[in-house]
Amino acid sequence: MSKKSNTSKRYTVEFKRDAVALVYSSGKTVTQVARELGVSPEGLRNWVNQDKADRGEGPAGALTSDEKEELRRLRRENREQQQTIEVLKKAAAFFARESTK
Repeated sequence: MSKKSNTSKRYTVEFKRDAVALVYSSGKTVTQVARELGVSPEGLRNWVNQDKADRGEGPAGALTSDEKEELRRLRRENREQQQTIEVLKKAAAFFARESTK
């Protein structure tokens, strides 16, 4: 019996770009192109939709790749700052207790 991995396969930016271009230029459906390339139709459809958003042709409110990256970066920074604040709170409480001894 073979086990299926829970991790998804990663594709290069160039591969995704070329796959999306093939969808646009081939006249074939996303499913047909995905089958030919050996990728999931859902994944290729997501790449096409992201390309449309990046070109300003996506649905209203769709984030571009740059906006998604900025959001990830800001969330990471926020998490790090929250951790720093927690450490500082604990340090302040420790020194407050020490100063009253």
